[in-house]
Amino acid sequence: MPAGVVDAAAKGVRLERHAAGAAVLLRRASGAKQLASASSHLLFRATVLATLALVVLFAVHYPSLLSRSFSLSAAPSSGSPSAAAARSRPSHRSLLGSGASYGGAAWEREVRRRATPRRDGGLSVLVTSAAGFVGAHCSLALRGRGDGVLGLDNFNSYYDPALKRARQRLLASRGVVVLDADINDAALLERLFAAAPFTHVLHLAAQAGVRYAMQAPQTYVASNVAGLVSLFEVAAKHADPQPAIVWASSSSVYGLNTDAPFSEEHRTDRPASLYAATKKAGEAIAHAYNHIYGLSITGLRFFTVYGPWGRPDMAYFSFARSIVAGEPITLFRTADGADARRDFTYIDDVVKGCLGALDTAGRSTGDKSGKKRGPAPLRVYNLGNTSPVPVTRMVAILEKLLGKKANKRVVTMPSNGDVPFTHANVTHAARDFGYRPATSLEAGLRHFVDWFVQYYKLDIKGSNVLAGKTTKKKSMAMSAAS
Repeated sequence: MPAGVVDAAAKGVRLERHAAGAAVLLRRASGAKQLASASSHLLFRATVLATLALVVLFAVHYPSLLSRSFSLSAAPSSGSPSAAAARSRPSHRSLLGSGASYGGAAWEREVRRRATPRRDGGLSVLVTSAAGFVGAHCSLALRGRGDGVLGLDNFNSYYDPALKRARQRLLASRGVVVLDADINDAALLERLFAAAPFTHVLHLAAQAGVRYAMQAPQTYVASNVAGLVSLFEVAAKHADPQPAIVWASSSSVYGLNTDAPFSEEHRTDRPASLYAATKKAGEAIAHAYNHIYGLSITGLRFFTVYGPWGRPDMAYFSFARSIVAGEPITLFRTADGADARRDFTYIDDVVKGCLGALDTAGRSTGDKSGKKRGPAPLRVYNLGNTSPVPVTRMVAILEKLLGKKANKRVVTMPSNGDVPFTHANVTHAARDFGYRPATSLEAGLRHFVDWFVQYYKLDIKGSNVLAGKTTKKKSMAMSAAS
């Protein structure tokens, strides 16, 4: 066979082999493409199913977020199914359930209506922690004198939210609405300030408690620092006009100070607890926002506030429950054997101080552009009773009022943030807005015990003691002056 023919045959064989190989590669590529397409379809379907599952879970756990029927109105009656559902909902999400950016025109009109004063020259006040102890009393006092009041509260579980809900229902019966909302929700705050020209903010929302700070330190930073900044930011940059702000600092800022009585001029750079440190940080933050943006800011250093509708974590409240239940109470003494002493301040006196601070706050001098026209008021005041009392004396009064002896356990005060004594000098508050505490510890605790017995439906004279069992109550007025 000629050489040319052999070569041509060999080339033909090679071409057939290449063609066969190419066909195999094409089949493999086609198979891979089909596999990729199938995988893509499967991934898409899985993504859709996962999204649907999340939507279902979202709707089950947060139904209010998908609802468009929210209206700003008084809370439903405590026995209704809607009230029970509302109490089981988390935090402020029911407010966001208005749809269309927090509710639209009707929602904004209702916010303005609630914030509008009913008297000439009245204030329009946004109250944070309005379902809290001091906030509820102040909200009722403001409403009672004809001011416009709108409240916010996130109803957290630091103590039993049922007590906060009971305060909320009481406020609703008096025409004060408390929204489920959080001060760290800046978008919500912006919408509220856009809806109503609040003249004042009474900022009482905070994470309270000295010892709890050792267990949950981040909650103190989130509420007492970040929350304060959130409110100041919106008030400085989004409110028109800027409101005057009165906020709750604490006597805890005096920390390891040993000079007495505690004066606003005394040093506050030695906090004894994280709680105290966050409040001191708040005072420094207030100075910055006043200096930069012209916000009128007044800080109030409360001294051991007590009374009806109080906080269950406070000593007088927890001692009362323990005494009735026959459980031991723990009393602290200093290393040298002295009783711990506190400047117990009755709630009515504190309310008068808060309203006095609001009435004399002075205007902010800034605007939404971030510029200020001049200096704005920056103030801080003690609100105390000026008469420190040994905690053992407080217990003795409770024993007499409850008709039962306490089972006392006395220990040396641990280094967990508590201080041996507090003692307020209120000269500045007396001078600037007539603050004069007038309630003795005996009278104040009598008012507290009257409320305590009625709220918890106790029979302290007989044997049918129901300590620790919270029962629903239809109504229980705040103390007379509130």
